[in-house]
Amino acid sequence: MTTKIEWVLNSDGTLGKTWNPITGCTKISAGCKNCYAERMSKRLAGRYGYPSKNPFQITLHRNRLEQPVSWRKPLMIFLCSMSDFFHEDVPLDYNLDIIRIINKCTYHTFQILTKRSDRILKISQKIKRWPDNAWLGVTVETKDCKKRITHLKQIDCAKKFLSCEPLLEDLGELDLNGIDWVIVGGESGPGARPMHLKWATNLRDQCVSMGVPYFFKQWGGKNKKASGRILEGKEWSQIPNSISYANQ
Repeated sequence: MTTKIEWVLNSDGTLGKTWNPITGCTKISAGCKNCYAERMSKRLAGRYGYPSKNPFQITLHRNRLEQPVSWRKPLMIFLCSMSDFFHEDVPLDYNLDIIRIINKCTYHTFQILTKRSDRILKISQKIKRWPDNAWLGVTVETKDCKKRITHLKQIDCAKKFLSCEPLLEDLGELDLNGIDWVIVGGESGPGARPMHLKWATNLRDQCVSMGVPYFFKQWGGKNKKASGRILEGKEWSQIPNSISYANQ
């Protein structure tokens, strides 16, 4: 389905799509506390393939595997917006089935974001290399999560990105060598924890210094639209230079 996530952008600047052949997840770090996907799954319980009793349990939707094949226009596609592709309860064979679809759809670009960076390494050992149209990213919401960057840097893929959302503290200095993109945003929705200006500007200044595209997604809060996404008088919507579609 067409997404509202600001950084899932097609090459023409329009919003791309989400693809969810897996739904459900479990909490592993501070950023998971107010998970939007969990809230949404509860609203969808008993419908669209979400289990009625535990709608946020890991669920494989094999009927959705071929969806990207039917989307003929080249798109930016966020994989598993309602789950974590690298979740330990997802069978390896199913991960590989999804990767085969990514390989098949060379005209799309796929964004894969995870908090389980250790499993990126395990799955990467099972494939020769990641498809050229796959971007891999890790969530870095606190200093404790910075080890995920180290894992990401060991992977051979087209683009590597960081999602510092929800940004829950000042991350200090990051090693951005080999990182192609940094996305920053505050937490939104009920119980949202605040993000401070200096946390966001610290990352922005590091990105500017290193020449890394910086995307400020939102201030967050209970009403994220009211809070907006202007950072010190400017909308930061930088993306990596090459969004390439092999068959476009």
